[in-house]
Amino acid sequence: MTKKRQQLSLKEIFDDCQEFFIDSPTTFFQLMEEHIDLDDFIPPSFYSSFYQHLGRKRDYPLTGFLSALILQKILSIPTDSLLISLLNLCKELRQFCGFDKKVPDAPLFTRFKQDFNPWFQQMFHQLVDFTEPLCHAIDAQLANTILFDTSGIELFVKENNPKTLNSLIRRLKTHYKNNPDIDPVKMAYGLMPTHAQSSPNAKQQYINGHFCYADKFAIITNGLGIVRHIAFLDDEFIDAHPEITVHKKSDSPDEDKTIGDSSSLKPVLNDFFSLHNTFNPHTFIGDSAFDSIDTYDFLKNQFHFSKTLIPLNPRNESPLDKVGYNSFGYPTCPHDPSLQMKYSGLTRETGRADRFKWVCPKMAYPHASPLCLCEHPCSSAKFGRTTYTYENLNFRLFPGIQRDSEQWCQLYKIRTAVERSINHFKTNMCNAGRKSRNHYTTKADVFIAAIASQLTVILAVRLKRPALIRSLKPLVA
Repeated sequence: MTKKRQQLSLKEIFDDCQEFFIDSPTTFFQLMEEHIDLDDFIPPSFYSSFYQHLGRKRDYPLTGFLSALILQKILSIPTDSLLISLLNLCKELRQFCGFDKKVPDAPLFTRFKQDFNPWFQQMFHQLVDFTEPLCHAIDAQLANTILFDTSGIELFVKENNPKTLNSLIRRLKTHYKNNPDIDPVKMAYGLMPTHAQSSPNAKQQYINGHFCYADKFAIITNGLGIVRHIAFLDDEFIDAHPEITVHKKSDSPDEDKTIGDSSSLKPVLNDFFSLHNTFNPHTFIGDSAFDSIDTYDFLKNQFHFSKTLIPLNPRNESPLDKVGYNSFGYPTCPHDPSLQMKYSGLTRETGRADRFKWVCPKMAYPHASPLCLCEHPCSSAKFGRTTYTYENLNFRLFPGIQRDSEQWCQLYKIRTAVERSINHFKTNMCNAGRKSRNHYTTKADVFIAAIASQLTVILAVRLKRPALIRSLKPLVA
C-alpha cells in the first residue's frame, strides 16, 4: 500500500527555517563571510544610485538588502514576510545582513526591488563575466556550449484563476446549447483577453502545456546549467528591438509559442554578445522551434557557432517523398536520382529567407499552362513536384555534427540543463507562486535569483566542491 503524500504547510516551512537559523551552528554564515565579500561584486553605480536616491543617510545598508534577498533565494524562503520574521528571530542572520538596529519592513523590500531594477541586471552581468573563467576551469567543453529556452512567471491576476475561464465556458454552453456547431471551450479561449486587466505585462501565453497569464522571459545557460543571460520579453525589450515582428494569436497555441521563441532568439543573442564580447562559445543547442533556414544563417555567419544541435521540425518537412541532391547540390527527382530538377528562379518573400525554386524535370508546356508529364508523379499538383533550396541548406542538414549519431544524441541530452535551471529558478528559488502582479518586482526577483546562482558558483569553486555549483543546499543540510 502506497503512503499518502502530505502537503507541506507554510507553518511547517517556517518551523524548519526557524530550526535551522536558531538551533543549527553558524557554519553556513561563516563560510559565506569567509569566501564571499559582496562589496567586491556590487557595481559602483549601484552604490552611487542607492545612497544618493534620497539625498540623505540611509537607515539600512545596501549590502544588507542584497544579502537578505540573496539568502532568501539560496535558502528557498518563499515570502518576504517569512524572511522578515526570520531576520527578527535570528541574531546571526541579522548580523550577517548588517541590520544592527532593526529589520526593514515589507514595503521597504518591495520599493528596493522596484527602484533599483536596472542595477540588479548590471550586477548580474558583471558576475557572469567573473564566473565565466570558473566555468571553463570546471569543464571547458560544457562552458563553450550555449542552451536557449523561454518560460514565464505566472502573475497573481484573476485571469489565472481557473474559475474565470470555467465561468465563461458555462455561460457560453448555456447560451449556445441549441447550436451544436459552436464549441464553447474553443470560443472561451478566443474571448479571453490578450493580457490581464490589472497588469498589462501579464500576457496570455501557452507555457508548460497550459494557457496562463505570465511575464515571459528568455534564458541562456551553458552546458553546466549555469545561467549566462536573462531577458524579459516585455514592451521595453520590443521597443529596444524594432526589428522584431509581433504576431497576433493564431488558432494553435503551439504555433504561438514557436513564433515567440524563434523571433526572440536573434535579438537576445545580440544583447548577450554585446554585453560579453569576449565570449566565444562554439556549440548552440535548442529545441525544434528554432528549425528554420534564417536561424541557421545567423547562428553560423553572425554568431560563428561551429555546431548547432536543433532537431528537425516535422512541420517544416513535406509529407511527400524526399528529393535527393547531386554532387553539385542541385535537387534530383525522388524516384530517379539521375534526373536533375529544373531551376525556376529566385523567390523572395517578406519575412522569409531568399530561396531558389526547382520544379519537376518532366514538367512541360503542352498548352498555355505547365503540366507534369511523369507516368508516376510524386505530387498531386498538376504541374508536378516543387522544391526549394537555400543558401544555408547544407548547414541545416549537416550542422557541424552528424545528425542522429551517438555523439549528437549524447550532446543533445545536455539541453535538459536549461530546463532544470528554469525549474530551479521557479521552484527552489521560489519565484513561481508569489502573490505579486507587479512587473518590476517580478523582474527583480528573477535577477536576484540569477545573482544568487552566480555567487553559488563562486562559493562552490572556492570551497573546491564543483558538485555544488547549482545549489548550496547540501551545505545547509
